[in-house]
Amino acid sequence: MDTVPADGLLSASWLLIALPLAGAAVLLLGGRRTDRWGHLLGTATVAIAFVIALACAFSLDDRQVAVHLFTFIDTGSLEVDAGLLFDPLSAVFALLITGVGALIHVYSIGYMAHDPRRRRFFAYLNLFVAAMLLLVLGDNYVALYVGWEGVGLASYLLIAFWHERPAAATAAKKAFIMNRVGDVGLALAIFVMFAQLGTVTYEGVFGSVGLLAGGTVTAIGLLLLLGACGKSGQFPLQAWLPDAMEGPTPVSALIHAATMVTAGVYLIARSAPIYDLTETARTVVLVVGAVTLMIGAIAGCAYDDIKKVLAYSTVSQIGYMFLAVGLGPVGYAAAIAHLLTHGFFKAGLFLGAGSVMHAMDDQVDMRRFGGLARKLPITFVTFGLGYLALIGFPFLSGYWTKDAIIEAALDRGGVSGWVLGGVAVLGAGLTAFYMTRLMLMTFFGRARWAPSAPGRPAPHPHESPSVMTVPMVVLSVGSVAAGFLLVQVFPLDEWLAPVFGEPHEAEHVIAPAVVATVVTAVMVLGVLAAWLFVGRREVPVVAPERVSVVTRAARKALYADAINESLFMRPGQWLTRALVWVDNRGVDGAVNGLAAGLGGSSSRLGRAQTGFVRTYAMGMLGGAVLVAGALLAVTAG
Repeated sequence: MDTVPADGLLSASWLLIALPLAGAAVLLLGGRRTDRWGHLLGTATVAIAFVIALACAFSLDDRQVAVHLFTFIDTGSLEVDAGLLFDPLSAVFALLITGVGALIHVYSIGYMAHDPRRRRFFAYLNLFVAAMLLLVLGDNYVALYVGWEGVGLASYLLIAFWHERPAAATAAKKAFIMNRVGDVGLALAIFVMFAQLGTVTYEGVFGSVGLLAGGTVTAIGLLLLLGACGKSGQFPLQAWLPDAMEGPTPVSALIHAATMVTAGVYLIARSAPIYDLTETARTVVLVVGAVTLMIGAIAGCAYDDIKKVLAYSTVSQIGYMFLAVGLGPVGYAAAIAHLLTHGFFKAGLFLGAGSVMHAMDDQVDMRRFGGLARKLPITFVTFGLGYLALIGFPFLSGYWTKDAIIEAALDRGGVSGWVLGGVAVLGAGLTAFYMTRLMLMTFFGRARWAPSAPGRPAPHPHESPSVMTVPMVVLSVGSVAAGFLLVQVFPLDEWLAPVFGEPHEAEHVIAPAVVATVVTAVMVLGVLAAWLFVGRREVPVVAPERVSVVTRAARKALYADAINESLFMRPGQWLTRALVWVDNRGVDGAVNGLAAGLGGSSSRLGRAQTGFVRTYAMGMLGGAVLVAGALLAVTAG
C-alpha cells in the first residue's frame, strides 16, 4: 500500500510523542516546585496521548499516512527526515503503549505515594513512554534507533530508581550493558542498509532490499535480530530481564508488559519485507524464540520471588512471539495479537504482584505468603483472571492468541513443524505449572507471614487503595475479553493487512479443534501437577536444599549468568588485563626505556665537557692525528 501525506487529525499525531516528552521536561526542569502535582501532570500527558491515539486510529481508514516534521540529518549523501509513519501496525502499538501506560501511571500514584522522589519517577515514566512512541512511530530506522536508545536510557533510570540499593544499581548496569550488545547489531544493520541502498527509510529500504545479494539480506536480518534479542530479553541476551525486577513494580509492568520487551517483536514485524527474503534469518528467529520460551518456562518453575516468576514468564511469552514472527506471513498477525493480550494480562499480573507486596511489607518471597485470597479479594480476583488468561484457560485472552501461534507452528509441516509445535505445547504446560504454583503459594494454604526484617512486626495484609485496584480491574477485563475481540469480533489480521498482506486460510496439518483440545489438556495437566507438588503439601518457609539437578539448574536460570561470565565477561577481563600489561610493559616500557637511554647517553657525553682548555686541545690534536693517519693510509694504498 502506498503512503499518503497526513491530513486532519492525523497531521497532529506528533503530539503523541510531544505530550509525554513535555511532561518529562517540566517535571525534571521544574524541580521541587512540581512535587505536589507532578504525578498528576505525568499521568495526564499519557492519558491525553491515549485519547489522541484512539482518535487517530479511527481516522486511519485503511491507510498508511506520513507526517513530515523537519530534516534531522543532511550531510553528504545521507539525508534523514524526522517523520512519522502512522499505519495499522504503529497504531496498534501506540494504543497499547499509551493505554496500558496510562493505567500504570494511575497505579503509580498510589504505589509511590510515600516516596519522596515520586515526581522524578513520573518524569522517567513519561520519558520512557515518549521514547517508546518515537520507536514505533518513526518512519525510518534512524528514528527507530533514537527511540531505541531513549528507551534504553529511561529503563536504566527506572530500574536504578532506588539506586541506594546495591542490587538495583547492579541490575540497571547489567540491563544497560547487555542492551548495548544488542544495540551494536541494530546500528550495524542500519550502516549496512545505508552503504548498500543509500537510504534508511522504511519505504526506501523495503522497496530496494530485493536488489541485494542473498548474503547481504541475511546479514541485515541477523543484525536486526541481535538488536531485537537485546531489547526483548531473548536468548542469548535474556539474563538482564529478570534482574530488572529490582526496580519499582510499576516499572516491571511497564517494561515487561506493554513497552520495552515488545520493541524487538515490533522491529522484526516492521522489517517483515527483509525477513521474507531470507529463509536463513527467519529460521534463526524461530530457533531463538523456541529456545527462549523453554528457558523462561523452565526457570519460572523454580523461583520463589513472585516478580521473578512473572519476569521469566515474560521471557517465555516473548519467545512465543518471536516464534510466530519467525514463521513469516502466517505468523505476523498472530504474534501481534498475542503481544496485545499479553500486554493486558501481564501488566495486570505485575500490578497485582505490587498489590501483594504493598500488603506484605514489600516482601517478594512467595514462601512467606499464603492465605491472601481472603485478605486481598480484589487483588485475588484480578490476579486470578490474569493467571487464567496467561495459562490459556478456554475462551480467555491467552487461549485465542497462544493457540493461534501453536497452530501456525504445526502448520509449518515436516519435522520442524512438529518440533516447534511440540515445544510450544510443552511451554504451555510448563506455564500452567509455574503460574498455578505461584497462585497456590501466594493466595491459598496456610498463612506463612513473617517479618520482613529482624525487629519488625509481622505484616498485616490489607487491600490496596482504589487508585491501585481500579487499573487492575480494567486490565483484568482486557485479560478476559481482548483475545476474543481481536480474533473473533474485530480480526486483527484483517486490520494489519495493509502491512502484512491479506490473510489467507492455512492448510492445517491438524484441525484447530484438535490442537485446542490437546493444548487445553496439557494445560490441565500442568495445573494438576502444580496441585500435587504444591497444593497438597505444606510449603516450607525456607527453600529445600536437597533438590534435583534440574531444579538446581532452573534456580540458576539454566546457568545463563555463569555462561555469560565464562564466555564473555572473564575473557574480557583477562583481555583487558593483558592489554594493560602490554601497555605498561610494552608501549610505556619502550617509550620510557628510550627516554632513559637518551638521558643516560647525554649524561655520559656531558661528563666529557670538563671546561679545561688542555683537554679540548688534546682532543683536537688526537683528532688531527687520526685524520692525518687516514689520509696517509689512503695515499700509500
